[in-house]
Amino acid sequence: MSDNTVAPPEGADQSQELEEPAGAPPGAGPGQPVPGDQQASSEEAAPEGAVSSEERLRQERDEYLDSLRRVQADFENYKKRMIRQQTEHLERAAEALVVKLLPVLDTLDLAVAHAAGREDEEAKALRQVASQLYDVLGKEGLERIEPEGAPFDPSTHDAVLHEEGPQGPHVSEVLRPGFKWRGKVIRPAMVKVQG
Repeated sequence: MSDNTVAPPEGADQSQELEEPAGAPPGAGPGQPVPGDQQASSEEAAPEGAVSSEERLRQERDEYLDSLRRVQADFENYKKRMIRQQTEHLERAAEALVVKLLPVLDTLDLAVAHAAGREDEEAKALRQVASQLYDVLGKEGLERIEPEGAPFDPSTHDAVLHEEGPQGPHVSEVLRPGFKWRGKVIRPAMVKVQG
């Protein structure tokens, strides 16, 4: 025999070999782990690792969905805020334009009052222009304040003259009409108050 071979112990039956575990590959000894056993134990351990991995992925997904919802809500709020700001800007611009037109309307009123007794073509044309201008501005929200005979209201009337009278304070004469733009007083009526 050579040095590399191990002889069976004396008295042992040489035909009897050590039993290999069932399903073990050839050459696996009795004390060596069987690869199939490792697979079974790794399959049992895999679901626990997979569950934690799946749970981690679910948490990440939920975090991303929450983040997405917050970004969408922020964007919707931003759009609403921008629309509101643009609308307010347009309303202020329209109001500023109407305020600039008030002296023109005053001049037009004086011209119509001057032509009140005349029936020529120029007077009729002037009254038509004034009527159309007031109609257009009225449809957009301009209201004329002419409170003659009404009780005095300091929020819409600017009293420049006062005279004694038997009744409570009321407007006896309108010296210059006031105007409201979409419900907001942009110029109070200049009035004479009696009472």
